[in-house]
Amino acid sequence: MTTTIRTREPRELLALIPFRLGFHPRESAVVVSIRAHRSRVGLVARVDLDALTQPEHGPVLARSLVRHLVGDGAAGVVLVVYSGLDLRGADAAIGRAARAHLTEASEHLLGEPSVWVVGPQGWYGLGCEDQACCPPGGRSLEELEAAAVSAEMVLRGASVAQRRDDLGEVGAAVSRDRRSARRAAVRWTDRRSACTEPDALHRWRQASLDLWRAVLEELSADDGGQDPDGRDDGVALPAPPVLGRLAAGLEDVLVRDAVLLLLVPGTGRLPDRLVAGDAGEEVGAALQRVVDPSCGVPPQEATVGAAERLLRAVRAHRPGHPGAPTLLAVLAWWKGDGARAGVLLERALQDDPSYRLALLVEEALGHGMPPGWLAAPRH
Repeated sequence: MTTTIRTREPRELLALIPFRLGFHPRESAVVVSIRAHRSRVGLVARVDLDALTQPEHGPVLARSLVRHLVGDGAAGVVLVVYSGLDLRGADAAIGRAARAHLTEASEHLLGEPSVWVVGPQGWYGLGCEDQACCPPGGRSLEELEAAAVSAEMVLRGASVAQRRDDLGEVGAAVSRDRRSARRAAVRWTDRRSACTEPDALHRWRQASLDLWRAVLEELSADDGGQDPDGRDDGVALPAPPVLGRLAAGLEDVLVRDAVLLLLVPGTGRLPDRLVAGDAGEEVGAALQRVVDPSCGVPPQEATVGAAERLLRAVRAHRPGHPGAPTLLAVLAWWKGDGARAGVLLERALQDDPSYRLALLVEEALGHGMPPGWLAAPRH
């Protein structure tokens, strides 16, 4: 998502950042790509403040951030420091280090960054001595809440988590529904275990995929079922036994990968060929539409929204299963929500530290790699 914010309006930019990250940063340094065309806000990247200010590794991190901003098409850069420290007094050296490391990395490519500080009491420009602009306690945080962009994002249904760890929270279903889902999942898993012949296993996988396809198509037809923050507003989700069977299907890696392919435009019957063991190199070519800037496509809102609702429901009824958070992480990353993707991946890898797809997305996040459609060259 890009948002038209004029760079001379720091209040609007500072109000936007928590919505772009999905949470309120703490002790963080956030760099923002300002694109030349209408001063649009592009990439928003967060790192720990300690990491950017560290004498040895901070400059290296700053150069890495600038490379990503340049790749995003940035014409300028803004640095926002979130900290409870006194960056105008006893802790001023920390603010100076953050500014110096980013300035050294950016000045020849993007110019000197504008630097703002958001603290627990207010916000101000780092080094600004104009008390009319930046009074001693900073300008009120209520100004950010009252900014036009905050109102717009709230009207869209967006919200901001208080902590990064809250981004991946999925509440558990009531115990009765969890028991019902567990019984159905066990029965469906037992049917897989009884498949001693390849043809029988293929039929089980195909039935699992068909169930996912049918439920996703039904949910996708409900355009207004999901708000932009991903909450479920009265959507008719499947009954617990169906959710249990859906969860059991994800225990099979081929089914899990085929479900992801259902969400990639233009894959046709490739998911069916995958569970039949007859997909070959086509799977890699299809996934290039997610990761490759030369052919990357954005996620289709209705389809991916339905998948996210369904995966959260599966997770709520079958906690501890790695399939749902892994696919949720992939979808969050594909949408450009790296913060949510990172939290979900951490949880998925705790449950299954060897799952290939989770490790690939973790590597992409670790290198700051955006999905293909966001990384595509801009003209």
